Amino acid sequence: MRKRSLTLFSDGNLIRRENTLYFENANGKKPLAVEGIYDIYVYGHVNISSQALHFLAQKGIAVHFFNHYGHYDGSFYPKEKLHSGDLVIKQAEHYLSGEKRLKLAKLFVKGSALNMERNLKRWKVADGFSEELEELLEELEGAGKITDVMNVEARIRQEYYARWDEHLPEGFRIVKRMRRPPGNEMNALISFLNSRLYATIVSELYNTQLVPTVSYLHEPGERRFSLALDLSEIFKPAIADRIATRLVKQRIMRKEHFRSDLNGVLLTKEGMKLVLEHYNRELAKSVKHPELKKNVTKQRLIRLEAYKLIKHLVRVKEYEPLVAWF
Repeated sequence: MRKRSLTLFSDGNLIRRENTLYFENANGKKPLAVEGIYDIYVYGHVNISSQALHFLAQKGIAVHFFNHYGHYDGSFYPKEKLHSGDLVIKQAEHYLSGEKRLKLAKLFVKGSALNMERNLKRWKVADGFSEELEELLEELEGAGKITDVMNVEARIRQEYYARWDEHLPEGFRIVKRMRRPPGNEMNALISFLNSRLYATIVSELYNTQLVPTVSYLHEPGERRFSLALDLSEIFKPAIADRIATRLVKQRIMRKEHFRSDLNGVLLTKEGMKLVLEHYNRELAKSVKHPELKKNVTKQRLIRLEAYKLIKHLVRVKEYEPLVAWF
């Protein structure tokens, strides 16, 4: 049985009775085939019993929670079952070494930038971007501190957003990237997709030997899986931005799928469901992997990227970030 992600939008209770997981609400009690669940995403007000959490932990199923605005709040992260002491040491070594950390941070930014360039060429709005990007990547290569790397990344992204806007329909322009709160519909859509992508990456990291709280581009901190932020730099343009563009260009997302709030513009529940339908469909798509010479899903590419990082940490093969060929 192929495992799938489970998304809960409705309010209710997640409980365990013997060896069965149930979701119960005003509509009744529905059994959930736990063996077929890969991870769970909770957008509604859901109470989870301790017995249910124990059961999910035994099965290695992560649960991700999102707030009223569709923004990521946190995860129930089961006890790690794959961690290797040797890899944990290697991962920490690469953070503590300024040179090794800087090298990885630059590679994450470079991969993100090249995926942005691919998008702009795909959308035929790349005029002048490649020349500017070449100069910025030279500056990136010479950066001596993480703050300098982050500064270059921010300038690349600013140029990218300006050109991306040229491809977007009137009424769905970014104008200026605003996250918390999103100031318009396109910002709300981008933030919602990025939030879901981050949680997806957290799930993929759980199924590797990597420690998700040790990162290189983003500063490790309390209450966040900062390595997922590093990897999301690669996949936001390659996955989330493409989905967002397709949804508005094909008029799948409309103004009615958003609502104004005191805190800005948000997706409606129907809008969230529509976005996630296309997001899940996109992750399930298969592409021919140029090195493996076989088809893999786009979600699998995230896990493969983590494996590439592991090979770099243990000095088997130098890390090269994914640049979307699909």
